Amino acid sequence: MTQHHSRTRTALVVVAHHRTDSLTAHTARRCTALLEAAGYRVDLLDLHAEGFDPRMNTADQPDWGNREKRYSEEVHAHMQRILDADVVVAVFPVYWQSVPAVLKGWIDRVWNYGFAYGRSKPRLAGKRILWLGLAGATADDPIVAGMQTVLETNLNEGIASYCGFSRSTVGLLTDAEERPQRVDADGNLLVGDVITGAEREAQYTAFDRRTREFVAAFVAEELAAA
Repeated sequence: MTQHHSRTRTALVVVAHHRTDSLTAHTARRCTALLEAAGYRVDLLDLHAEGFDPRMNTADQPDWGNREKRYSEEVHAHMQRILDADVVVAVFPVYWQSVPAVLKGWIDRVWNYGFAYGRSKPRLAGKRILWLGLAGATADDPIVAGMQTVLETNLNEGIASYCGFSRSTVGLLTDAEERPQRVDADGNLLVGDVITGAEREAQYTAFDRRTREFVAAFVAEELAAA
């Protein structure tokens, strides 16, 4: 994946998980290594580690009559990190077929009126984003197709396209749990045995491979358009 550019491109990798030993954090580290190998400078934004407060407040509440409103200093620092990035990669666990509160709150507060939307020429126009969502559902669970559709509608159409991104891709990484789980037609949770030993190693090797495939495809497409 090694590439050479006349200008070093920057990737903002946003990780939304409270534990550094989580599969989400591991996947974010994998993404960082893959992007660096492809020639990117990576700005790693760990929302929990940096203590980002996802709750909206009066300082960051949009003023629809003033698109030049000066929001909080914290939010403006985050805005600059987005502006400085050529691409954004968000890595998160899928909660209720959506993003966790800390990532949703980051979008609520930072992707604000006058910055991410509300201009005839969007400030984020031309940027690209990859959403990597880790889901506990198994790949063959019927719920996965609907989950993919909901995430694409919400993240691609409802957020990225609305903010002028030229490309938004959802990479859904299933089988993130060590116990296979699914809910039956009556709402009962069916939990399988813990996967151990060689089978567990194979599961996570496959998980890393799918991560690599999503990132490689995103990078190849991004560089072709650069």
